Order: sequence, then structure tokens, then C-alpha cells
Amino acid sequence: MKILLPVDGSEVSLEAVRQAIRMTRQGLRAHFVLANVQEPAHLYEMMINPDRALIERASAEAGEFALRGGEALLKQAGLAYESEVATGDPAHTIVDLVERFGCDMIILGARDKGSLRSALLGSVAHEVLHAAQVPVMVIKPRGEGDPVDEAALTDPVA
Repeated sequence: MKILLPVDGSEVSLEAVRQAIRMTRQGLRAHFVLANVQEPAHLYEMMINPDRALIERASAEAGEFALRGGEALLKQAGLAYESEVATGDPAHTIVDLVERFGCDMIILGARDKGSLRSALLGSVAHEVLHAAQVPVMVIKPRGEGDPVDEAALTDPVA
């Protein structure tokens, strides 16, 4: 099974990676595609710096930085993975990556950004959930009153 793990460097996206690792410890045999999606440069960014190559390089570096936490978790767990930094609308690009890499599933974190539509799921997670043609597991952010997983305090992938 090949699983896409979109990460943005947030704690909830890393929790999605941890969930994938826990699933392999329970017997799932999987290969992972760790992906970060950078949004295209905005007009303001292009006006400030018209050097497109510089903007693209900065975007690629930001994407690689966002992947580091997920890569470290997967390496520590000894799991095989590929990495990809893509550019585009996050939800649509995630769906495109599933097709391009032949993934069978997506595990992603949902960030609550406060809007009505994303009150329960982040807007990207909401769009992916409805657009993807493969199963999607959404990891919600832990609330203030949620119990802390004691094993996670000693083992980052527990």
C-alpha cells in the first residue's frame, strides 16, 4: 500500500505521520510519499522581486524545510518513503499527487482556521476529503482538554 502524507510543518500534520507509523507497527505494510504543497507566488511577491527563479528557489526551500519533521519521524521508524515539494492549490495538488504517485490512501492533518466551513475540518482537508478518489484519514488537532498520550512523551512516534 502506498500512502500520501501531506505535511506543512504543523504539529497536526506531524501527528498524521505518527498515525501512519503506528499503523505500520500494527501490521500495515506501506510505502509513504511525504509531500508539501507550496502555494504559487502572489502578485505582490512578484512585484517586490520579479526574479522568478529566486521566488521558486525560496518556495522549494520552504517546502523542504516543512518536510524535515516528517522525514525525521519516518527515518527514525525505519520506513521507506519518497519526498515531493509541489506548487499549486494545496487541495487540488494533493489529489494530483495521489494520482501521479499511485497512492492508495491519504493521511493528513486538519487545522481549524476558524471559518464556518472548516469548523470541524481544515478547509484543505475538507476539499481533499471530497475530491479524492482514495480513502482519506483526517487527523484532527488535539483540543485543550484532550488526554495526553503518555507514550508519545517518551517515544515521538508512539
